[in-house]
Amino acid sequence: MSAKSFLAAVTLLSIFVVGPPVFAKDDIRKERVQFKKGATTATIKGSIKGYETVDYLLGAKAGQHMNVSLATKHGATYFNILAPGENEVAMFNASTSQNRFEGALPASGDYKIRVYMMRSAARRSEAASYTLTVGITGSPKASDFGTAPSSDAKVKGTPYHATGPLPCIMGNDKPVQCEFGVIRGKPGNAEVHITPPGGLKRVLIFMGDKVTTNPGEKIKAVKQGYDWVIEVNDYEHYTIPEAVVHGG
Repeated sequence: MSAKSFLAAVTLLSIFVVGPPVFAKDDIRKERVQFKKGATTATIKGSIKGYETVDYLLGAKAGQHMNVSLATKHGATYFNILAPGENEVAMFNASTSQNRFEGALPASGDYKIRVYMMRSAARRSEAASYTLTVGITGSPKASDFGTAPSSDAKVKGTPYHATGPLPCIMGNDKPVQCEFGVIRGKPGNAEVHITPPGGLKRVLIFMGDKVTTNPGEKIKAVKQGYDWVIEVNDYEHYTIPEAVVHGG
């Protein structure tokens, strides 16, 4: 065998032995990251063996900051981060960055934090326990939603296009009125700030037919007639008239 052929064979073998696994979509376990009420970070303990792979899904907005770190005693276990809509190409590869990521997010949607084992260890069916810590900070600005029509004036002395009371229920309590302020963007896009009794503050993001809140928190939003009926964390219940979001 010539020196050139030998070198090519060694290079191919190295790629096969130490390269990351090829991820089969059906073999990847998916778990949704949930933050506790009021928290901006979550800590997840898990384990994988061999070619097992886990995608931790986390919804976030463009411009927010994400922090991810993976602690493990297994030297061949890492994570990748994939941007919304991406299933193969990673925007970050921890195998070259000491299992730590910190940075601003380029787009809105579900990010995948993919935990996996390098092929050299996976093919030996090694097992790894790990602790994954995920954090999201910051919130989208009104400018992210486009510009409100010039006729939609703001309430004097506030950043809001409208303020007032909204019907709300906390847990099993009786219905009360919660104060709100809304910052509108282009039609259908808005950020509604709500202050229920007791000091809780809630921000609801309306973008077309989608309603979101802080990353990792559980939210249900249903359109009923001219109102949005919204539940957050199985505890907070709000009724948002469509006019709050669209104006008029």
